[in-house]
Amino acid sequence: MQTTYIETQQISFLDFKKTVLEDYKLGRISREMSLMGRREVLTGKAKFGIFGDGKELPQLAMAKVFRNGDWRAGYYRDQTFALAIGALSVESFYAQLYADTSVEREPASAGRQMNGHFATRTLNPDGTWKDLTQIKNISSDISPTAGQMPRLLGLALASKVFKEVEFEGSEKFSSKGREVAFGTIGDASTAEGHFWESLNAACALQVPMVVSIWDDGYGISVPTHNQRAKKDISEMLSGFQRKQGENQGCEIIQVKAWDYPALLDAYAKAEDFARNHSVPVVIHVVEVTQPQGHSTSGSHERYKNGERLEWESKYDGLLKFREWILSYSVEIEGSEHILATVEELDIIDAEAKQITREGQKKAWESYQGAIKEINAALLPLVKDLAIESVQVQKELEKFEGLVSKAKKDIFHLARRALLLTRSSSTPQRVALEEKFQALFAQEKENYSSHLYSQSSEKVTEVKEVPPVYSEDSPEVDGRVVVRNNFDKIFEKYPQTLVFGEDAGNIGDVNQGLEGMQEKYGELRVADTGIREATILGQGLGMAMRGLRPIAEIQYLDYILYCLQGMSDDLATVQYRTRGGQKAPLIIRTRGHRLEGIWHSGSPMAGILNLSKGIHVLVPRNLTKAAGFYNTMLQSDEPALIVECLNGYRLKERQPENLGEFTVPVGKVETTREGSDITLVTYGSTWRLVMEAAEALSELGISAEVIDVQSLIPFDLSSDIVESLKKTNRLAVIDEDVEGGTSAFILQQVLEKQKGFRHLDSDPLTICANDHRPAYASDGDYFSKPSVDDMVEKIYMLFHEVNPSKYPAL
Repeated sequence: MQTTYIETQQISFLDFKKTVLEDYKLGRISREMSLMGRREVLTGKAKFGIFGDGKELPQLAMAKVFRNGDWRAGYYRDQTFALAIGALSVESFYAQLYADTSVEREPASAGRQMNGHFATRTLNPDGTWKDLTQIKNISSDISPTAGQMPRLLGLALASKVFKEVEFEGSEKFSSKGREVAFGTIGDASTAEGHFWESLNAACALQVPMVVSIWDDGYGISVPTHNQRAKKDISEMLSGFQRKQGENQGCEIIQVKAWDYPALLDAYAKAEDFARNHSVPVVIHVVEVTQPQGHSTSGSHERYKNGERLEWESKYDGLLKFREWILSYSVEIEGSEHILATVEELDIIDAEAKQITREGQKKAWESYQGAIKEINAALLPLVKDLAIESVQVQKELEKFEGLVSKAKKDIFHLARRALLLTRSSSTPQRVALEEKFQALFAQEKENYSSHLYSQSSEKVTEVKEVPPVYSEDSPEVDGRVVVRNNFDKIFEKYPQTLVFGEDAGNIGDVNQGLEGMQEKYGELRVADTGIREATILGQGLGMAMRGLRPIAEIQYLDYILYCLQGMSDDLATVQYRTRGGQKAPLIIRTRGHRLEGIWHSGSPMAGILNLSKGIHVLVPRNLTKAAGFYNTMLQSDEPALIVECLNGYRLKERQPENLGEFTVPVGKVETTREGSDITLVTYGSTWRLVMEAAEALSELGISAEVIDVQSLIPFDLSSDIVESLKKTNRLAVIDEDVEGGTSAFILQQVLEKQKGFRHLDSDPLTICANDHRPAYASDGDYFSKPSVDDMVEKIYMLFHEVNPSKYPAL
């Protein structure tokens, strides 16, 4: 008979008994948290609840093999696991349910995420890294189903990298690559493409990754057999099963969610495969129950029949665990020993209820206490104003009639009071306004901080180092500049690595990495499969572990595959943890003008709107691109760098200080002085704008050309408005669609910089057609702004101003 995990443990019966009963108690506490959590939502004290009831036993088993330095990328059902590894307490669970903005009380997200979204704080308060080998690490959860899987791949791959790569300080990120990355996912979410792409990559790369699939037979209300080709995901995955002697594939283990000893055995085996042999493992946990249904949004009685509900009641994991404990006995030296009696388990059940009630009460009181402090600070001042204003008195009466009062109610009252007394300047109103402004600033910090880094390594703190040229600086292809700069980067930063389609052996499709794999090895300069979403996730996970990855997406058009991960995960890492985690990933791509619908697109507006939290850099040539890489590697923030696809064979002078010079982020550059109109552009279009400016000069129009360089952040020193003060006219030129990036630039210049005050003519935008660019040079000419388009449209702007000087075309 197969030896079980329990039978191989060299511990005394008393220690074994203690461990089992501790597991039972923790499982009961977690269940009580779920039950009480639902009641808190249904009674109106919390907004929404999603809980991990039914999954207690497999998570207790997973926690037993989760070591210091390990990582988890999971989803919103793993509260028992978080409790078991010490990343969650009863109080912090309820603090998150109530959306408490205190980092101390709710360290996972400081109230920014709905409940069930777990995270540990991998950063110190100043934004520097903690020693990640001494703590158990949970990468911050996101809600999109299967969205955690690409990140999980990167977390696991980092261990493989750390087996071979060392650098100053690397000892606090890894213990020679011994860490395992654990992932969790709901059964229905395995229908998502991210699951298959991530598992496929993990099997190809052979990374130490353990994925647990919680199979309760449903995706909300839709049964499994309606979600996949096969009801049994293990059967579907059978082709991934590793064959003896092959270095491909994964191990697949199926185990019942209510079988405590089998679960312990399954996770022990999985840990051995992953930690000691770097083999990915899938643990398919079947017969999972969900006692309260999917969430507080509805009842599972609506879609589960009586037979199913009866089965779930009978096979509830904690009930089966209790039965197993009561039935367990062993003979030691002639005496029979048991784990517990019914009475002893009843006492544990009662203790679990009491611990949960006390934790909930403490969390509620702390949460309410913060609201009461704000109320105590503002309400007396509003009452003082109400003495002199009937309108304020009416607002006060509405406020006092509320059954419960949240922060928004208190601030709404104060703002209404200030609005209604706007003509007054009494000491009472001044006192209210001062207090309101101070408290509002504090709450803005509570809810809106850390979209970008607030550490001393934020990108705006990186010192500008101009490129240095000498008489001997050669003129070379642009791709040579970026290639030689990468050479310096890999030499200077051993924690830096690059990977992507064709990035390794052939040195990328434009030879910007030519010879780098041969020099620095396949681990640091790597080819990948055609799998953009997991190239992004691979970089994200590695960046969270202290490496400095550069994830290459071959063309800008194909970054659309990555947008979900960029928007939901990478862009929000610092924000959704309130500075508790970071992922300084650089995404390298190339785009704008070339040939055809899917090799010359410029979907910048979508990127800008969906990726706030990631710096978006659009250099006009490869020297500028190289400088941006140098800048970002000195910062702790993520960035997208879009190289000019048609610039690799254009000649540029190569700087002497490769790897050292930097291009400041958020700073525009005036590349041509002028006095009549300001032309704002970026990327590949810049060269055409410069040609147009020269043509306009022959027509008597002096155009000033400004290269934006950095779309996010945008012109931090407001240099563009200074140009408008001189020229009084503005044209924004880019190859995005109408209302795209040009609209963003106009909003920044006209609204934020107040540029409208200095205009003598309507602002002009010159953009691409709304359709994708047609193929070949003629297609480009008729799809995107040409020099002729620019010259004619700008000329006609001056015709409107002075028809006699500039007759109609």
